[in-house]
Amino acid sequence: MQRLFSTFADGWPGVGLLLLRLLAGAALVYFGIANLREAPPVTTVALQSIGIGSGTLLLIGLWTPVAGMLAAVVKVWIACSRFVSHADDPWIALMQAVLGAALAMLGPGAWSIDARLFGRRRIQVPEP
Repeated sequence: MQRLFSTFADGWPGVGLLLLRLLAGAALVYFGIANLREAPPVTTVALQSIGIGSGTLLLIGLWTPVAGMLAAVVKVWIACSRFVSHADDPWIALMQAVLGAALAMLGPGAWSIDARLFGRRRIQVPEP
């Protein structure tokens, strides 16, 4: 994970990434559950379940690049199916795809599980 990002942003940029992660994750989980309540076809159930899972990972900040790209791909797929079928508004799914892709490119920030697991650590050697 550390190879993907040179730093895990702290301070105000870290707060911005935290807010972006919380918004994207909450939107993915909320709209995924809302769409599952409408008894959709099996393909949509699978896609929305993947979206809910990636939203949960984004909320906690675990495997952020993978979860963001997975959310982007799934939501683009859902938006394209909505464009073709004219069944529903595709713009919310496209917005979620853009948020997921942006998080995959920017990284999780310092306030995430990714930063705790994969962030840089300072090793201090005691003097003899």
